[in-house]
Amino acid sequence: MQRVVDSAAFAKSERLSSFLTCICELTLAGRSSEINEQKIGTAVFGRPRDYDSTIDGIVRPQASRLRQRLDIYFNGEGSEEPLRITLPRGSYVPIFEPHANPNLAPAVSNPSPESSPAPVPTEFPAISPKTRSTPWVWITVTIVLVALLALGILRTIPTTITSTTSHPLWSLLFRPDQQTMVVPSDTGLVMWRGITKQNIDLAEYLLGNYRSKTAEGNAKEQVDVADLANRRYTSIVDLDVVKSLQHVADSERSKFDLRYARDVRPNDLKSGNVVLIGAAAANPWVELFEPKMNFVFSDAHIRKYTVLNRAAVGTEPSKWSSDYDDPQKRVYGVVAFMSNLSGTGNVLILEGTSMAGTECAWDFVSDDSSLLPFLHRIKRADGTIPHFQLVLESINLNDSSVKRTILAWRTMD
Repeated sequence: MQRVVDSAAFAKSERLSSFLTCICELTLAGRSSEINEQKIGTAVFGRPRDYDSTIDGIVRPQASRLRQRLDIYFNGEGSEEPLRITLPRGSYVPIFEPHANPNLAPAVSNPSPESSPAPVPTEFPAISPKTRSTPWVWITVTIVLVALLALGILRTIPTTITSTTSHPLWSLLFRPDQQTMVVPSDTGLVMWRGITKQNIDLAEYLLGNYRSKTAEGNAKEQVDVADLANRRYTSIVDLDVVKSLQHVADSERSKFDLRYARDVRPNDLKSGNVVLIGAAAANPWVELFEPKMNFVFSDAHIRKYTVLNRAAVGTEPSKWSSDYDDPQKRVYGVVAFMSNLSGTGNVLILEGTSMAGTECAWDFVSDDSSLLPFLHRIKRADGTIPHFQLVLESINLNDSSVKRTILAWRTMD
């Protein structure tokens, strides 16, 4: 744990170091039952004891950042560690797992450490970066080291620090020398289309004439539809994605530009990197990239969305349809990592047949336990990552994606 918080991945993030130290110390002291969102907010982030964690959600996004930093460390600087610390999604209790490394000596079965438990403090500690060296912590560390000796793997712990390996995807999208523009979906457009039953392409979207059109019906309906079209709405899923991407940009020291879809212009997609959130029906800028995409959305209706497979391979179907009345509540997400319009940068497109579908696409790229094995599978001989696209299936549970499966994928160069 100490090597993790002293690493380059955590060097400039005292809060995340405190977060990790707090939950690890409590777990090693046998107090994991005390770890919860409320107490972490109080001990690590200085919230009052009676604060409402359902309103102030400081802990949840920080836990997501912590998971990303742990992945960065253990896939780079800490790749030779005999143990790995993981923080399962939906939990704040860390897990210490042996790392399968061919250089490690075989473990002794059924070890029997003779050490006694560490003394447990009477109060939940308010951890700060300056208070990591309390006596009971070192007693706990001693116990862990004795256990490692019993396993016969202590001698394999590295004594030198190697350079941090950059993230294979985020380092391409967020660069110190380039700006990255993030464009969430235009939910006002989606609602306008739902009421008017009309489709518009990117050219009509840029002209904006649709925002002055009225729907057939009484006067109240005519006012409402024009008002909806002019409002700047987006979804809560998109906001969560934007918030997480801001954290990634900060960690990569990259310039972050948040832009509403209606304010983007074609030249903006020719320079720098771009993240487009939402299918073309909600984010018309996706239309510019669809000619080079194999997995594209079609039949965008309120109760049914279809993902077309333009060039099916083997037993792949020609399309996947998400029906509102589907008893299995299947939804689909598409992830596309492509060149920008000028070829000087990269574009990440996250599409879904619903909010849950978009969340499925984002969950895949934000979860290194899913993303990194896929990138390892498609990487070139020189270790670089090609542009790619894939389609995912998930289950919609109360507008949230609960699991995901890769149905098909393509590399593009």
